[in-house]
Amino acid sequence: MILFIVAARDIAQQIPAGRASAFTTDMYYEHPNEQQVQTRFSGAEATPLPGGLLDVKGLKVEAFSTNGTLQLVARAPQCTYAMLDGVANSSSHLNMESGDGKFHLEGDGFLLLWRKNATSLTVSNQVHTVIETGLLPP
Repeated sequence: MILFIVAARDIAQQIPAGRASAFTTDMYYEHPNEQQVQTRFSGAEATPLPGGLLDVKGLKVEAFSTNGTLQLVARAPQCTYAMLDGVANSSSHLNMESGDGKFHLEGDGFLLLWRKNATSLTVSNQVHTVIETGLLPP
């Protein structure tokens, strides 16, 4: 299981009325970096489900630093996304890697939570992590 924390900004979102393809939702840093994307949630396709949920195919989540550098990218073939609650979950496979390519994680089943001040990712099953040498101090 892994957990990562990133500060997040609360942004009101509209739930799509119909099927969407190649969509992207950006969350921005707070002042003084409000012009910089902090997290980008995108998918190849989204279909509305009952209860304000979305079935997202081809999920991609990217996190950026305040200078625009890619910190990490996570990909999954499918997830259920509660946009108004900021919750994405799935039993499908997840691949994640750091922006510099020195950290890799994969596993089956995940829960991604967006909150006003923090974002967390939990990967639940068959988790495999690779950290390349030189990333941690001796």
